[in-house]
Amino acid sequence: MNVSITVRHTRVSSSVQARTEELVRKLEKFDSRVSRAEVVFDEEGGLTTVEGILYIDREDPAVAKASDADAKNAVDLMIDRLGRILRRRRSQARDHRGARRAVTEPDLGDA
Repeated sequence: MNVSITVRHTRVSSSVQARTEELVRKLEKFDSRVSRAEVVFDEEGGLTTVEGILYIDREDPAVAKASDADAKNAVDLMIDRLGRILRRRRSQARDHRGARRAVTEPDLGDA
């Protein structure tokens, strides 16, 4: 998975960026079709806003946003929300092929 981190109007330490990338990569366990992730850090009015976008093959992207005074807490909230979205999508998926019928041998009796 390709992870891209963008920082706008604020400063985010390299340790927070590395932790963010690690946590985003762990989200791949919910759906192996995640091909790319974008994380955007922004600051407005003293709050750090973190937006995460996961691009999933053959599906709409999963988007989550969280704000907090601390960047680490905002990242944790955003990761939790993305995890919930991916778990909900997985539980709603259906198998459209139907159940397999059991093939039985015809009863020939005493032949």
